[in-house]
Amino acid sequence: MTFEPYPFEKLNNLLQNIIPNPKLESCVLTIGEPQFQTPQFIQDSLINNTNLLKKYPKTSGETSLRDAQRVFFKRRFNTQLSNEQIIPTFGTREVLFNFPQFLLFDVKNPVMAFTNPFYQIYEGAAIATRSKIIHLNLDEKNNFKPIINEEELALCDLVILNFPNNPTASVLTIEELSQWVSLSLKYNFVLLNDECYSEIYTNKPSPSLLEASLFVGNTTFKNILVINSISKRSCAPGLRNGFIAGDAEILKEYLKYRTYVGCASPLPLQSAAAAAWLDEAHVETSRKIYKRNFELVQEILGLEIPEATFYIWFKVDNALEFTSKLYKKYNVKVLPGEFLARNNAEGINPGKGYIRIALVENEHKTRDALNRIKECLSEQ
Repeated sequence: MTFEPYPFEKLNNLLQNIIPNPKLESCVLTIGEPQFQTPQFIQDSLINNTNLLKKYPKTSGETSLRDAQRVFFKRRFNTQLSNEQIIPTFGTREVLFNFPQFLLFDVKNPVMAFTNPFYQIYEGAAIATRSKIIHLNLDEKNNFKPIINEEELALCDLVILNFPNNPTASVLTIEELSQWVSLSLKYNFVLLNDECYSEIYTNKPSPSLLEASLFVGNTTFKNILVINSISKRSCAPGLRNGFIAGDAEILKEYLKYRTYVGCASPLPLQSAAAAAWLDEAHVETSRKIYKRNFELVQEILGLEIPEATFYIWFKVDNALEFTSKLYKKYNVKVLPGEFLARNNAEGINPGKGYIRIALVENEHKTRDALNRIKECLSEQ
């Protein structure tokens, strides 16, 4: 198997011979990792349950964790999940890589479609399953929403959406998601939405694909799955906790597969994650921080505030040159959009000419970084 270098490796190669301005404090706005302390009650739960390290964790997850995740889903999306409709996972990265391998193992000449730009694990899973790739290109012309091409979708075995979207910050309405549910039933492909940014919204909560499934009367979630994670929601990427939920028939067999993968989460981590899923107050605190950061973007750079995520997908003349100059003169790291995408059928990379800015710092550092970016832009 041959995999593309990860976007951050490409960034390191781009900047490797550049010495950043030593007079300015380093500011890294590249990775989607919240730079805030994990809430103390989550840490306390982890510490207070270290005695559970003496036990092997179950692949299916502890009942307390499953129940906490189901409570979260009911509270947030007004959707009741049965025990068979959800599986706790070791974060969501591992799911995105191994679920396609499970699903497509017996499929001859599998076809995967996913959004472009994308989280690179999607592409890695396609390579690992020897799948033909169809890109759902997101660009300014389609308001960064995937255009439906039924001819192509009829060929698909698995379609991965990612809304709220990383990196473009676009959001699909429940009506738009419902269209995709109907298409998955019409052409019998599995549809998975990566919803890891669902809890980072500015005003209106974004919908879940499972809500959309109910919206069109698909009450058993046939062909429909979602994943979500605690990483962004609770400033706890180190807990490696998430879930996959939806079609119970698919999940029944996938759970068997997972017993062989060896990806069960340690019990102290499960206890801490359960506490996090059950609490909403700490998430609201984070949302206010990110919203304030977006307000600074509007104030300093004059850009519109996105509906969700903590990313700015920002157009520049030449992203590689701008990224290099910003690092050299202003000691700020951002990520060129073309590192997150591949060429479309016309040979055009939809990420070219954009940078992704991750607003994961506090207000003071964010303001400072945005002012440096503004100064760099004025020199173009």
